[in-house]
Amino acid sequence: MVIDSATDGRVQRGNETRRAVLGRAVQIASVEGLGALSIGRLATDLGLSKSGVFAGFGSKEELQLATVRAARRIFYDRVVTPALERPTGASRLLALCEYWLEYSRGRVFDGGCFFYSVTAEFDAQPGPVRDALAQSALEWEGLVVDLAREAEAAGELPPGPDPEELAMLLSGLMDSANSLAVLHDDPSRYDRTMRAVRRLLGFPPA
Repeated sequence: MVIDSATDGRVQRGNETRRAVLGRAVQIASVEGLGALSIGRLATDLGLSKSGVFAGFGSKEELQLATVRAARRIFYDRVVTPALERPTGASRLLALCEYWLEYSRGRVFDGGCFFYSVTAEFDAQPGPVRDALAQSALEWEGLVVDLAREAEAAGELPPGPDPEELAMLLSGLMDSANSLAVLHDDPSRYDRTMRAVRRLLGFPPA
């Protein structure tokens, strides 16, 4: 099989452009929302041609959807994957919360948690973008519930809320820490939240 080097080079450049565009897009969206994304703005920010950026996405909606997918991959790499490498039980659930809070504290996305920032923008707007965000939210909720059930089955949780309620409490604490830490530029919110999470899961203070 003969590989056309010119075609291969164009594909590589196209992939590099797409990665650069999405890298910039997730940061803009985390601060200003998905509605702030535009082909022209991204082209200007990155010193690219509008036609080159447009060719990679085709429409604003596809750009928004691709941005959500890119943010999801980053989130999984930074939060979910390392947590799932921990032993099952309460320690895995605790690790998931720790990695989530560090993801927000470390400003992996400039605006804090990407999904917290953009979900309110689309939660009342039916369409593919809302559907993608809703699916991501359900996956996250399901993961936290599953880990809580595993910890309960192992007898590692103190008496208290059932796994579904515990997942809701943990997610609410983390969302609040993210929101208030960003709003007030106050990283101590993360420390207080981690102490509350440890108490809920029956761990001693760090």
